[in-house]
Amino acid sequence: MDGNPTIAVTAGEPAGIGPELVALLAARHCERPFQARLVLIGDREVLTARARRIGVSPRYADYDAASFAPVGGGIEIWHQPMAAPVTPGHPDPSNAYSVLALLQHASDACATGAFAALVTAPVQKSVLMDAGIPFAGHTEFFAQRTHTPRVVMMLVGGAPAAPLRVALVTTHLALKDVPGAITREAVAGTLAIVGAELRTKFGLTAPRIAVCGLNPHAGEGGHLGREESEVIAPAIADARGAGHNVTGPVPADTVFVPAFAQRYDAIVAMYHDQGLPVLKAASFGQGINVTLGLPFIRTSVDHGTALDLAADAGKARRADPGSLFAAVDLAIELAGRAAGAESPRVARVR
Repeated sequence: MDGNPTIAVTAGEPAGIGPELVALLAARHCERPFQARLVLIGDREVLTARARRIGVSPRYADYDAASFAPVGGGIEIWHQPMAAPVTPGHPDPSNAYSVLALLQHASDACATGAFAALVTAPVQKSVLMDAGIPFAGHTEFFAQRTHTPRVVMMLVGGAPAAPLRVALVTTHLALKDVPGAITREAVAGTLAIVGAELRTKFGLTAPRIAVCGLNPHAGEGGHLGREESEVIAPAIADARGAGHNVTGPVPADTVFVPAFAQRYDAIVAMYHDQGLPVLKAASFGQGINVTLGLPFIRTSVDHGTALDLAADAGKARRADPGSLFAAVDLAIELAGRAAGAESPRVARVR
């Protein structure tokens, strides 16, 4: 794998479906290697036990975190021990700080260049918060850890030849708090990051961006809300003034109509459940979450911890790793572009 990027993959919530998906990823890598050196980050005993549970037996080796040197003989695990025994399907707040430390080590190693990209399996936010950790999500955590003032969550799905990309101005907020968070600075900042990252990370020379309104019918000329005229439209004007090709505000029930959406390289939605249900309806299980604006590449799955699947060994054996495989594929592609090399051609797993 000389010349291929080193990609870190976190196992996520140890009681969730992440360890099974990571085990399936490792088994696939041993059989048909991805065009990368993969380093798994998680509890080695948990990963080994869960691989055995679903009937796969990937070859594992210990990752040398001191030298970062490749270790022969199997896919590498950077061992991050859990504090308490793990029961599939039943998260334990006692392990919350172990999960947090895992994410801290992964983020710090990416920021120092040890890894070319980071791929994350899902964590259980409620368990982290139950343990007293103010954790809103990976996106917010990595922004805080790297002292990045603004990052953008963008999901990618659909056909590779015509992908649907949906970015968000706000992420994990209660719906009642969304209007107050939709400011001119927030919208303009999001558009600036999306426009810049579509150029640099995705290689689009002149990306076209559509922007949703916040209210039904994009405010209906002010009769259903004034955020469009007083906040969103001025932010779009700011983005256009900075050289970005932006259209909007467009009603959300119009912008996602396929014939309209296909005109654009990305759609910017105002809040989580305005944009992501459409993306997930189009490609759930194959979608990819990308964090834009970080000092490193981060992709993730488009689903949660699936505790119900993890709790049942039979269901766990049938878990679909497609989104994780696709997230690794995209991380390799973006890392290749960032390195200035031609991106490897990778087959999406469907």
